[in-house]
This record gives sequence, structure tokens and C-alpha cells, in this order.
Amino acid sequence: MSARIFECVPNISEGRVSRTLNLCVSAVERCGARVLHRTSDAAHNRSVLTIAGERRQVLDASIVLAEIALDRIDLRRHGGLHPRMGALDVLPFVPLGSATMAEAVALAHEAGAQIWERFRIPSYYYGEAALRPERRLLADVRPKPSGPPDIGDVAMHERAGAIAIGARDVLVAFNVDLATGDLGVARHIARLIRERHGGLRSLRALAFQLRDDVVQVSLNVTDERATPLYRVVEIIRALAAERGVEVRRSELIGCIPLAAVQSAALYALGVEDRSV
Repeated sequence: MSARIFECVPNISEGRVSRTLNLCVSAVERCGARVLHRTSDAAHNRSVLTIAGERRQVLDASIVLAEIALDRIDLRRHGGLHPRMGALDVLPFVPLGSATMAEAVALAHEAGAQIWERFRIPSYYYGEAALRPERRLLADVRPKPSGPPDIGDVAMHERAGAIAIGARDVLVAFNVDLATGDLGVARHIARLIRERHGGLRSLRALAFQLRDDVVQVSLNVTDERATPLYRVVEIIRALAAERGVEVRRSELIGCIPLAAVQSAALYALGVEDRSV
């Protein structure tokens, strides 16, 4: 009961070859960590695993994932919608329960050091693990970080690129697809709602063209209590309607706190008292 539990959410630059993802899941489980969720997207050519376990389990899992990505993904021949700088692109550690952010930071730094020592893949630390203030935001690290890496003596591995390794709180990844082929609509909405341009607090937003008739507003919510998902979706719906566009569907990537689900459900039911 006293064990410290951490979540790790590796973003892997492969969303089309299922064998690679199956290898990743099997390797993680052999380390003793638990795979809570997996998702892959062929258009983005990206997969996200949600892993939980004790410190040594998630550390070992992150190292073996770096090895598999190095072996099976060559960024020189990689294509996909999502920005990336590494085969194992993003590696955040999240403290759960009694685990502390300081422990997650130490875990992130050790993962970077071991990956460099074993595979000569450099890392850039972000979030609470950042060593430089200009690298706290992931968006400022990827896809082209300035300056030398935080661990390693080369900016990029020829084949595997570099890894953004972080420590952070729980994050909700959520996408909203719009029934239009006009990427300008999604870009306009993303710019209006993202925090860094004066939009919603704790919200990161990008725009992507999925198909000729579908564009996507891709969202990261770093504090779902400050910015509930139902509020984000309703704002996107209203902004899209101003351009004569409808919301086609929404998509959750990975896991979500129970409180966020309860809040959305109560909103949909029209319940005014949202205390649960």
C-alpha cells in the first residue's frame, strides 16, 4: 500500500504498423507495468500508451520502449500529420496517489540519462522536469528545440531523433472533428481557444487536415477542473457554427479523470448542482 505509483504516457511515432505497437505493449507488461489504454491514429501516424506502475516498472518500460522505437522506426522515412522530433517522441511521467512531483521529476531525469547511456538518443526535459525556463512548455521544445539537449552531446540521433521527457500533472487529450475540408476553420478556432493566444486557461490546441472533408481541432487540457471538456466542445461548436460548419464527432485519447466524466454527464443532463 505504500508503493509510489506513476503514470507514464509515451507518444510513439507509429500509428500504422500494429506489430510495432503489439511489441511495445508486450514489452511494457514484461516490465511489470500495466497498460491502461492504447490508441493509434494512421493519419497522425502516432500511438499513445497509458501506463501505470511503480517507479522501477515505469522506468524500465520507458527504456525498453525507446529501444523498440529505435529498432523499428526511422524518422528519415517517417510521415504523418502530427509534429514530432523523435521515434519515441514524448515521454511524460505523472505522479499518482502519494507519489510526488519531485519524484516524477527525478524519474524523468533518470530515464533520459539511461536512454542516452544505452542508445545515444538525446533528450530535452519539459514541464516540471525542465532545466531551462524556456522549455517548460512542450510546444516550445518540439518539433525544433533551440540549443543543445539537456542530456546528450548531439541534438538528434540520425534515426531516432530526440525525446521530450517531462514530469506533469494529469492531462486530457481530446480531439474534435469538424465536417469541413477547410483547414482554415480549424486553425481559426484553435487560435481563438488556446491559452497562449488569450483563450481558455490550461488549453493547448492545434489544427489538422484529416481528410478532404474533415478537419480536426486537437486539444490538450492540462487542468480539466479549470477548463471542463463540455465547455471546450460547446465553444468549438459555436465557433464552427459561425462559419456554417458542424461538429462531426469527438475523440478521447488515453484516460480521463472520473470527475471530468461526471461533470460532462451532469452538464448533458442539465443538472445545475454539479457537486458529486
